[in-house]
Amino acid sequence: MTDLPDPVPGSVSSLTASSHGIIVLVGLMGAGKTTIGRRLASRLGLDFVDADHEIERAAGCTIAEIFARHGEPAFRDGERRVIQRLLQGAPKVLATGGGAFIDAQTRGLVKKHARSIWLRCPLPILVKRVSGRTGRPLLDKGNVETTLATLQAQRHPIYAEADIIVDCGDDSVDHGAQRIIEALDSYAHPLKVPVTLESHHYEVLIGSDLISRAGAYLAPILPQKRAVVVTDENVAVLHLPRLMAALAETGIEAKSFVVPVGEESKSLTRYAHLINDILDHGMERRTTVIGLGGGVVGDLSGFVASSILRGVPFVQIPTTLLSQVDSSVGGKTGLNARAGKNLVGAFYQPQIVLADSSALATLSRRERVAGYAEIVKAGLIADPELFAWCETHGADILDGDPAALAEAVQRACGFKARVVMEDEKETAAQDGRALLNLGHSFGHALEAHYKYDGRLLHGEGVSIGLHLAVALSVALGHCPESDMQRLDAHLRSLGMPAGLDWLDETLSAEELIASMARDKKVQDGRLSFVLMRGIGKAFTSRDVEMDTVRDVLVQAGCRE
Repeated sequence: MTDLPDPVPGSVSSLTASSHGIIVLVGLMGAGKTTIGRRLASRLGLDFVDADHEIERAAGCTIAEIFARHGEPAFRDGERRVIQRLLQGAPKVLATGGGAFIDAQTRGLVKKHARSIWLRCPLPILVKRVSGRTGRPLLDKGNVETTLATLQAQRHPIYAEADIIVDCGDDSVDHGAQRIIEALDSYAHPLKVPVTLESHHYEVLIGSDLISRAGAYLAPILPQKRAVVVTDENVAVLHLPRLMAALAETGIEAKSFVVPVGEESKSLTRYAHLINDILDHGMERRTTVIGLGGGVVGDLSGFVASSILRGVPFVQIPTTLLSQVDSSVGGKTGLNARAGKNLVGAFYQPQIVLADSSALATLSRRERVAGYAEIVKAGLIADPELFAWCETHGADILDGDPAALAEAVQRACGFKARVVMEDEKETAAQDGRALLNLGHSFGHALEAHYKYDGRLLHGEGVSIGLHLAVALSVALGHCPESDMQRLDAHLRSLGMPAGLDWLDETLSAEELIASMARDKKVQDGRLSFVLMRGIGKAFTSRDVEMDTVRDVLVQAGCRE
């Protein structure tokens, strides 16, 4: 088949038209791509282009003749080149042939340059519309209904990768166009935070209802359309059915494994049971582990992925604010041991992170508080503009405002990604990824006191730990007291933990120090503390005398 000349370019260039970009309609023959597409283009003030007509115009013969003379592979190659040229042109509505989106290269071009819309249509309606039509090579091989049913089974899982799905039944053309316009009005591309490491690259996608479209994001990147999903009992009720349906829609075969809620699921015992259950189910090196849940599930499933069969692909779908802004980014996985928290684990990066902001609507205010502490922490470490943004928008975040939550996740993930890209495995001699532990030495000691039983959430411990880390910095003469007052004023204005007085008991300073001594950040018998010279100016130090730490704890309310 000879190369095809450039298609006729579109002519519409108005601001209204161009704001829509290029819209590509995909679906089986008979779905209405041409009839609805023409009406849609008219409604939007865009040109309409039929890819099949462009191919015939360029080749000087019909598609049936191209199939007969050159075969389907040659037709698909020419079709891809025509679509590629059309995607470089002006904004338009582009109707494609039923097999165009099935070609992986064509599909990649469409995803890069346009918004794709699958017109999903029931089989009986498709049969009624195309029966008796001529010039369709794929229908000349047998019974129309049988052929369409076969194509439907083969192609629907791939059409489901489109940006938008619109169900079109036996409605009017106007109704179909209106449905598409409504879908376009409500559609928004996810926010993206790239994470580029020396040997790996992935993206954090942030947006609404990503769980329901997870298959569309995962199918193009998974090495095999098989997965196991690890989640906990609470998340299984709230989100697992949507995820499993989304995976099935794109042909991903998945099996779910549900663990109990809470830190106990990060135990070596629970890990051993889960590994054996997954292996009993059947696992291959190209099967993906998907972690659906908060930080506990993310840590557990990540370590499972890193260790089972010596490492399989991993996907994070965090469902809490804390996990979206912290644990899902950076590749840390971990289990708790008898001696302390996260003492067993590995650095293992995901293939992608899907941070569904709509999942945050199911959280309690307390859970949002736990996540918000990590956002504040990011500002304190090295982003004073983020801390100032928090002072303005913190109440909106804790009240569950969707826009504020999405922006907070993007800002916090962007900050953490920058830190991780510079020091992936916390090997920098100083002031690298270890800075992310601001407040954590104190916070982990508090969690250990409560035996991880849920009375103190991780983020609540971090919130108190931030106050104590700044108080220690002030005591050592590194940080002005006014910055500690500014932090405390912000936390207390939101009803967040800002000191040991938030707890319901008086703790022992010696007990907390002993717990900190077992921390994994201890080196040569000395604990590394993250301190501050001011908001946005964190640094690490091993030159902190524990007597000073004891004095700070006692001054904060501990008994000696």
